[in-house]
Amino acid sequence: MNIRSIIIDDEPNNIENLQTILHNYCTEIEVVAIANNADDGIDVIKTQQPDLLFLDIQMPGKSGFDVLKAFARIDFEIIFITAYDQYGIKAIKFSALDYLLKPIDINELKLAVEKARYKIAAKQKNNNIENLLEYIRSEHKDPPKIALPTLQEIIYVKVSEIIRCEASNNYTLFYLQGGENVLVCKTLKEFAELLKPYNFIRAHQSHLVNLYFVKSYLKEDGGSLFLNDRTKIPISRQNRDLVKDALSKSLN
Repeated sequence: MNIRSIIIDDEPNNIENLQTILHNYCTEIEVVAIANNADDGIDVIKTQQPDLLFLDIQMPGKSGFDVLKAFARIDFEIIFITAYDQYGIKAIKFSALDYLLKPIDINELKLAVEKARYKIAAKQKNNNIENLLEYIRSEHKDPPKIALPTLQEIIYVKVSEIIRCEASNNYTLFYLQGGENVLVCKTLKEFAELLKPYNFIRAHQSHLVNLYFVKSYLKEDGGSLFLNDRTKIPISRQNRDLVKDALSKSLN
């Protein structure tokens, strides 16, 4: 099965390099068009209606995300390719999407293409892209939803509904409002970075807490947090001052 693809990147050398790698290692990819900027990219997507888009995030003027915002419905798969871009990568991770960093690693590219091929063949609706669009369109006016990949499905949860997260080996257990628990196939460390701007604090190596749900600070046993759901979360010695400072700021 040929996968009709478009490459959008503002640097011709990057396009040429990607085309060479695809020709040598991903023979099912048929590049039907290329574009060097967002506006031309939007035009070729409309005319070519690709199965797959290789999209650079950082471009002069309009970004790769601006390309996506031009479409009311995304019916193609996307592989993001970018130099390190903190905001862009954060948005992608929030939606449990894959991305490739420049320079491109051939094995990572082959894996990303294989994932895209499977989704195209299954004709699955890309809910992760929908979540990404919601994230970048909201411009932080509303609490974003985060994609939580479990073994069976991907669950989309508002950040404001997460009470706390607990490490479980290489998994993370999310405790949500309403009593629901979700076991996610990623480490607590990754979520600590993603959720830090949304009033979450790493109270302990194994615990990440939404400060909105903290009812009181208990001085017993070296310090712990008492939450609205009546759970007690230990505070590690090295994080004690950090937690106290975050609590005082959250009250102001």
